[in-house]
Amino acid sequence: MAEHASTNQESSATKRIWYVFGILSVVTLVEVVLGIIKPAFMVETNFIDLHLLNWTFIILTIVKAYYITWAFMHMEHESSGLRRAVVWTSVFLIIYLVAILLIEGGYIEDVYTDSHIKWNL
Repeated sequence: MAEHASTNQESSATKRIWYVFGILSVVTLVEVVLGIIKPAFMVETNFIDLHLLNWTFIILTIVKAYYITWAFMHMEHESSGLRRAVVWTSVFLIIYLVAILLIEGGYIEDVYTDSHIKWNL
């Protein structure tokens, strides 16, 4: 009886690993296909001073990071307070980092484009 329970748990864990692998593979495949194809409407459309394709990559990367945290750090079995503390803190920090990078990158581009400083990097 104990052997049957152990085999059942191993089967469930294996099934869970393949499920997580499938989800992460699909999201990664979507990113790769969009990176290769680069649809014209996503490249030509700007949203908050960035191409729609770039926003798609940022959002899909955040989704993957969230799911990796959820699955591999076993957050689905923790209390809701701990889940929020770990996952939402990470999500907000990533969004903050992206916002700072976009703002500062735009400023640096403006300085090099519109001022007397030249591109001599």
